[in-house]
Order: sequence, then structure tokens, then C-alpha cells
Amino acid sequence: MDEDRFNISVRKFLKEVGVTSQREIEKAVRDALAAGNLRLGEPLQATMTVEIGALSLKHVVNGRIDVG
Repeated sequence: MDEDRFNISVRKFLKEVGVTSQREIEKAVRDALAAGNLRLGEPLQATMTVEIGALSLKHVVNGRIDVG
């Protein structure tokens, strides 16, 4: 296996996940604030799941996003 090529491919995928997820979260927060469904200072519990079926991999990361 070409470790460098593999590493670059994984990093490219994770960058795409990060960038697109951040955009979606920011939009959802702005929409919720505008609709009055969320208040500034109210933390959000978040879960990110990455699954690769062919590897039977399911990786879950839980965290908190502070809106302030």
C-alpha cells in the first residue's frame, strides 16, 4: 500500500467533511437564531459519525458547540 497516497486521500476526505459540515452547522444555527428556536449562549450537543461499510467501521465523536 502506498502510505503517502492513502494518507493524502484520507485527509482530503476529512477536509471535505469538515468544511461542508461547518457550513451546514453555521447555516442551521443562523436559521434557528432567526426563527427564535435558539438563544445565544445556549450550547449544542453534537454527534459526528463516520461509517465505512466495507470495513465495518463506525466511528462516533460527541462534542459540544458553544453558540455565543
